Amino acid sequence: MAVKAGWQGRFYEDFQIGDVYQHPLGRTVTETDNSWFTLLTMNTNQAHFNAQVGQSSEFGRMLVVSSLTIAIAIGQSVTDTTQNAFANLGLDELKLTAPVFAGDTIWSESIVLSKRESGSRPHAGIVSIRTRTLNQDAVEVLSFKRTFYVHKRDADRARSLFPQAAEPLTLENS
Repeated sequence: MAVKAGWQGRFYEDFQIGDVYQHPLGRTVTETDNSWFTLLTMNTNQAHFNAQVGQSSEFGRMLVVSSLTIAIAIGQSVTDTTQNAFANLGLDELKLTAPVFAGDTIWSESIVLSKRESGSRPHAGIVSIRTRTLNQDAVEVLSFKRTFYVHKRDADRARSLFPQAAEPLTLENS
């Protein structure tokens, strides 16, 4: 039997300008997500946690707080883009293009815009991507550009830290 490595994410060498990654996990936003995130981040705009205020708005219901939408979109992109990154350098050109409501399912995809070797860190490179987030109706709700430092494949800090058991996992000891 062979140990099959799980997805390790992309390293600097894996990024190619123009590549598009459709991030595999959609996320349905719930009222609980919205209320907790709004209150956790001390956003006092009642449009996000007071049904009466939401009903009297132009949307007729509560809005999902935009910072939650942004956080989910960034999180959705990690598996394909920044699993091996060690620093975000910038979040630019952020656009909230349509409202998100509890019950919406959002999906994100990213395109690689640029990449370059780091001048100060030989074990890393700098990559820029544009991410857009769509709801279940394929309406864009968010877009942004993100730039990050990402390890090269042979970087010491990029090695797996998975602990090695004294005995391998086998069918006999399962």
